[in-house]
Amino acid sequence: MKNTASFAAYKKSPNRSIKHSTYFETYDELFGRYRGKPITFVEIGVLGGGSLFMWREFFGEQARIIGIDLNPNAKKWEKDGFEIFIGSQSDEAFWQEVKQAVGPMDVVLDDGGHTYEQQIVTTEMLLDNIKDGGMLVVEDTHTSYMPGFGPKKYSFMRYVAQIMDRMHYRFSKISGPTDNRVWSVQVFESIVAFHINRDASNRVSAVTDNGGAHDNAVDFRHADNSAYGRLSRVYRESDALKKIPGVRPLALFVKDILSRAKGSGRVSRFFR
Repeated sequence: MKNTASFAAYKKSPNRSIKHSTYFETYDELFGRYRGKPITFVEIGVLGGGSLFMWREFFGEQARIIGIDLNPNAKKWEKDGFEIFIGSQSDEAFWQEVKQAVGPMDVVLDDGGHTYEQQIVTTEMLLDNIKDGGMLVVEDTHTSYMPGFGPKKYSFMRYVAQIMDRMHYRFSKISGPTDNRVWSVQVFESIVAFHINRDASNRVSAVTDNGGAHDNAVDFRHADNSAYGRLSRVYRESDALKKIPGVRPLALFVKDILSRAKGSGRVSRFFR
């Protein structure tokens, strides 16, 4: 922690800021590449203003540092060269106004109220406004496991899991609701980062072949002698069977049942 650039900037801030000790390595990992560059950085939740000075020190004078807070008192930091917007992060109309005024953002750090509604509405409203190569970072995500921040059914981490599911549905052989806004999700203790790369996240998934020499190696995924393995081999090796209408979905259905029976006893102990 103490050897990180973000912690040094944190300690140098002339105003009070409160950060968890585990966050600084994560800050350096996520934000290090933006240092010394003319980025637009938005922090939600500026409280006593200390973090605004921290981020100016960390990113450098070229960075445009913007603060979002519900407390009108935060407007006083404009005299120090920061842009400040006052409003609720759970208010979609407020975010429309901010996006109109600020334009595309490189990095957003949500350190606001930490309720599920606030975190989810903020993410939904800002993902499309993040520049390519940028990110939206939500911290204090441990509130998803604490009482008092909203109904657990709609916790932020459940929302993150849904986005990850929809990212995987982009795979060409899976059908389901997709989400192309996010290229990757990076999870740290109490911090989630959504990375934006629109070309990559909208690319069609297709099998490629590098054209190299082929030694006709046997695919050993189906080599075991279980009922699942035997069924997989029969279907894979029978061209006639594949031509029968309705056989493929039936085979997949049976394989799914057998694979559950085969694997549940071995892996169930890891789901506690």
